[in-house]
Amino acid sequence: MLQIALPNKGALSEGAVQLLKEAGYKCSRYGRELIVHDSEHEIDFIFLRPRDIAVYVGNGVVDLGITGRDLTADSCVDVIELLGLEFGKSRFCYAVPKISGLTIDQFEGKRIATSYPEIVKADMKKRNINASVVRLDGAVEISVQLGVSDCIADVVESGRTLIEAGLEITGEPILYSEALLIARNQEVAEMDAVQKLIARVRGILLARSYVMIEYDIEKKNLEEGCKLTPGIESPTVSPLNNPEWVAVKSMISKKEINDIMDKLYAIGAKGIIVSSIFSCRI
Repeated sequence: MLQIALPNKGALSEGAVQLLKEAGYKCSRYGRELIVHDSEHEIDFIFLRPRDIAVYVGNGVVDLGITGRDLTADSCVDVIELLGLEFGKSRFCYAVPKISGLTIDQFEGKRIATSYPEIVKADMKKRNINASVVRLDGAVEISVQLGVSDCIADVVESGRTLIEAGLEITGEPILYSEALLIARNQEVAEMDAVQKLIARVRGILLARSYVMIEYDIEKKNLEEGCKLTPGIESPTVSPLNNPEWVAVKSMISKKEINDIMDKLYAIGAKGIIVSSIFSCRI
């Protein structure tokens, strides 16, 4: 029986459950149950606090887990990172009052408020700076205004919360975070069930980056059309009833949809259709 820990709330939970559902696993909760059993795949999905997941995985209580890279780093446990899941992306940064002019090199003797004390302590040690780390469980931004700290270290997405608190980022991010699939050891990582799960999830993530484009084009413009839509190996080209025209089908990057459609239309392509891809293997 494979045991996989999932976040019990928040954006990480929503992203993890959605991804695994698309990969064909039963992991949705109907209420606040802590364990969901997928009998088809012989997997127990266990819902835990995101901050605790790496600890449970690292200590061998569960086999796999999905949590953030920042939370994993702050847990100070040994786990194997199997796959970045491309959601829950953020930066972990230092922020100081706008009027202070403080830089990271000036943090000596300062108080740094954070919900990730181990990450900050490790970074300060690396920089050979002696600063006090003030651990807070939330609302870190307000700590400077309340006189609890001189600066903060926190997860930043849009940065709007920092601006509202009169803070600004200083220096480069300490780390870039996203949701991760982690394992307790290499032996678990190599299990057939785990390899199948990784392959399925990779297929979903890959499909989210691509779309399928189909269009009709005159043979005289086919070479130019294929340059715009080369596909993975090459596009599929099929004959039409009109011998001067062909139908083309190919995978393209989702980011380039509109640009490619514009260029295809400009060279005379007709009936241009773009459709989503649910999953794929390349």
